[in-house]
Amino acid sequence: MLNVKPLEDRDYELIKEAERVIETNYSYGRHHIGSAVRATSGKVYAAVHVEANVGRITVCGEAMALGKSISEGDHEFETIVAVAHPHPHEDIEKCWVVAPCGMCRELISDYGTQIDVILSYRGELVKCSVLELLPEKYGNEME
Repeated sequence: MLNVKPLEDRDYELIKEAERVIETNYSYGRHHIGSAVRATSGKVYAAVHVEANVGRITVCGEAMALGKSISEGDHEFETIVAVAHPHPHEDIEKCWVVAPCGMCRELISDYGTQIDVILSYRGELVKCSVLELLPEKYGNEME
């Protein structure tokens, strides 16, 4: 059972930024995940995932958003979220929040073990520490 926290207004704004970036840049077979990260500075960085024909070189939206933030000089993070855009053949009208994949859980936790992740849990949107999603994180035991 996850130790979850309710969302605040600024968390809903973060979700809207992730939705905005993927709604603007959605391309079937190329970009269907949008992500937004809030740095401890308060600034929000949003990006889309980059799909590749060879799946293992696809770059997730969370990694793209973190990279965008780092490239702009913000290296400490508070909260991150990813949303999926419906494909034309799906009978879904709007984006929905998705949990980070295992590799993104590792990546996010590498940049801050206290970073909150927004996800859907038991039918509601909540946030929790990335380490809630990644027990017994692999890493330097001396940290």
